[in-house]
Amino acid sequence: MQGITKFDLENYQQALLEAKKGLTEGGIPIGAVLAIDNKIIGRGHNKRIQEGSSIKHGETDCIENAGRLKADIYKKATLYTTLSPCDMCTGTVLLYKIPRVVIGENQNLMGSEALLKERGVEVIVLNDQETIDLMGDFIKNNTELWNEDIGE
Repeated sequence: MQGITKFDLENYQQALLEAKKGLTEGGIPIGAVLAIDNKIIGRGHNKRIQEGSSIKHGETDCIENAGRLKADIYKKATLYTTLSPCDMCTGTVLLYKIPRVVIGENQNLMGSEALLKERGVEVIVLNDQETIDLMGDFIKNNTELWNEDIGE
């Protein structure tokens, strides 16, 4: 796959581990990591169920856990996320000018990838079968929770 390095694949696996962690906690299996120069500086997973939050998606939890960073730090980062980013998470990427997003899958949810690309963000979709299956099984078995998470 063009544009993907071994570090990308390793960092993505960390995002997938975050998704699995969220699932074992009784939450929605979406995980993310934020990396600069192939070093992970933040990680997180969807915690809407666990914390009764309205906005703790995997990406927003990850970015919050990275801590308060200067703008030039974000401009060098790559966000790895297991699922195509929703409007809220896309907005966070755009706000902080994160230039690159590596997505595990977009078959279970096509987020706002077009907007990211339109605004100059490099978007890479791995179409990782393990991630597709993990999310698909969750949606099938937890339709009500899933619909709540995506605002339906």
